Amino acid sequence: MLMDQVIRQAKAKDKQYKIADGRGMYLLVTKAGKYFRMNYRFQGKHKTLALGVYPGVTLKEARERLDEAREHLARGFDPAQQKKAKDISRSGANSFKTVGMEWFFKKVDTWKPGHARTVKQRMEKNLFPWLGDIEIDQITAPVILPVLLRIEDRGAIETAHRCKTICSQIMRYAVATGRAERDPCSDLRGALASNQPKHMAAITDPEQVGGLLRAIDSYEGHLITRCALKLAPLVFVRPGDLRKMEWSAINWIKKQWVFIPEKRLKKQRDPRPLIVPLPDQALDVLREIYPLTGEGTFVFPSPRTDTRPLSNNAVLSALRRMGFTKEEMCGHGFRAMASTLLHELGWPHFVIELQLDHTIGNKVAQAYNHAEHLQERCKMMQAWADYLDALKERRSVSEFEVKVA
Repeated sequence: MLMDQVIRQAKAKDKQYKIADGRGMYLLVTKAGKYFRMNYRFQGKHKTLALGVYPGVTLKEARERLDEAREHLARGFDPAQQKKAKDISRSGANSFKTVGMEWFFKKVDTWKPGHARTVKQRMEKNLFPWLGDIEIDQITAPVILPVLLRIEDRGAIETAHRCKTICSQIMRYAVATGRAERDPCSDLRGALASNQPKHMAAITDPEQVGGLLRAIDSYEGHLITRCALKLAPLVFVRPGDLRKMEWSAINWIKKQWVFIPEKRLKKQRDPRPLIVPLPDQALDVLREIYPLTGEGTFVFPSPRTDTRPLSNNAVLSALRRMGFTKEEMCGHGFRAMASTLLHELGWPHFVIELQLDHTIGNKVAQAYNHAEHLQERCKMMQAWADYLDALKERRSVSEFEVKVA
């Protein structure tokens, strides 16, 4: 552990040497001077960060810089790159990249780490190579548009729209700090291709659904993947929520799976849990896999390690191995399947949308509906599971049609 007295008394030798302080920080003593340094690893590579030169930077200040660097590292950023960006910002330069990184550092602490990494990556890969060196007050709509069209031309239409939003936020920050007159991105309205929603491949023909269910029952892959496939049509939640299903969220007595969907967690404004009534067939699937994974966290852990959930490609790959093409069926397709067939059977649209976790009405209405229609949703989920059994076994399904008064 370094102390001020130790640093003062450290004498240069024929060869430079280090005095360790802890947490990767040390004092490098050379004939030229005394330097605070930090060793760390980033993306598998060993790196060193300069924390300052003694006595211009005190031991206390070096440790404060160490804390800041380690915080950046914990958030998934390279401290050396962060320091470089801040140094550029302090230089007073007004390039698009300088202002962009300054804006980024102003906002990064308010974002989740994953979102921050995505924004930084989009700037570095899609914007800075072409706009970075241009003075911020010279950025106009005709300057930005070719950059966005380049992204659009490679088929990444959503990314083009996201990058336009980032440009707009940077330019508004430049206006607020007196380095630009206006945000030119407002002049780009309608200049990019429309960002149409993706249509997920789904099997919705009842006879073909029966074939799919029979194929799932005959799947000879890993038990974890087979059980995930068997449960997917019964609960029709989003694929990410299914693979991250935890045993602690299962209420065996009430026959419910209660969890906060990942979509709601991202919004950070909707802490309501989703209640998924579990029909008898779903409970049978859980009982089948419990002896294998019941002692762990995840119902469907990765076959390689039980500390992570099943891969997001596991169900998709299994469907492909069973012979279903990407045009026929995908993991998200179980939701479209349920929505289409439940509507055809006559179940109320309102109840189906609630179980699909689609936004309905205002927050007061959502909270009310969430509690009020649970009994009807329980009835619908069991009827849906029985209907799937009938399709799989090629039985008549007329009894499952809901009679509307």
